Amino acid sequence: MRKFPAVLACVVLLSFASVSSAQSSMSSGGSEKEKIEALYKTYVKAFQNKDVSAIMSFYDPQELFVFDVSPPREYPSWDAYKKDWEALFAAMPGPMEINMSELAVTVVGPVAYTRKMQSGYFTAKDGSKTELAVRVTDVLRKTKGKWLIVQEHVSVPVDLATGKADLMSKP
Repeated sequence: MRKFPAVLACVVLLSFASVSSAQSSMSSGGSEKEKIEALYKTYVKAFQNKDVSAIMSFYDPQELFVFDVSPPREYPSWDAYKKDWEALFAAMPGPMEINMSELAVTVVGPVAYTRKMQSGYFTAKDGSKTELAVRVTDVLRKTKGKWLIVQEHVSVPVDLATGKADLMSKP
């Protein structure tokens, strides 16, 4: 029975140490979270400038996998996704606008995941506009001091009764 207080004391000390460690990592995570939020602000500017090289600088060239909203089903590499961006801007050379909202960032050590809404419009060669709102989930990894997207999933809800995509989905 005398061991119980000693064991309890150890448990309390270990719990306190865990809480202190978690708070410490949350503090450092806050600054990492701010870095990722800033990264996305720069990403939006690159997107609005239709700067494919700048856009691709946010993605890991060694390890990237993307499910995009348009076919094909997947882009298994950085090069494949770069071609997708080039094709998008070639097909939609007119004015465009992109907005990002509802950004949520979670940082766990050298890995982070985000979710956000992106909405806006693109203008085709014939002047027609396509408006849409997409859901985007990213996984980022910090490599050599820089956060890079290693996995991305872009999607829209689908009306199961009609099989049609809801391009302007609202909460």
